[in-house]
Amino acid sequence: MNLTPMQRRKVRAARNSPLVDMNLVSLIDIFTILIFFLLSNSTDVETLPNSKAVKLPESIAEKTPAESVVVVVSNDEILVQGRKVASVAEVLATEGDIIEPLKAELDVQASHALVRKENTPENQPITIMGDKGIPYRLLRKVMITCARANYSEVSFAVQRKSGA
Repeated sequence: MNLTPMQRRKVRAARNSPLVDMNLVSLIDIFTILIFFLLSNSTDVETLPNSKAVKLPESIAEKTPAESVVVVVSNDEILVQGRKVASVAEVLATEGDIIEPLKAELDVQASHALVRKENTPENQPITIMGDKGIPYRLLRKVMITCARANYSEVSFAVQRKSGA
């Protein structure tokens, strides 16, 4: 097989050339745009846990929820950040205003904070998602327990009225 010098050069170039030629610049551009989009849209959204067992009262409040510890009080149980701490029947049956399991869980939540102990504020924020059918004395016990655990900036989660 006798090849001309030009044919030999083509064979060598084909043998030494990479198999896939990929342009990474366009991929980097796409990923940069995607990251920018995700970062810019993820900062405005603050959602509360969705509990089908809790029917929130309606309000015309316009203020969006702030990030805080969330206490959910349904007709059956009390949850802190999604973990059950007590049942409503037991809480209503006990005397006194302090719900001990709730206070213990709120103390644990306060210890998980990323702020050093000397920089912690006196009053920490908390959001209570209470069913609109719960008795006032249960809500009062929850609020007093939150205040004793240094969560005295209480916010109530409500459902925004439509058409108002």
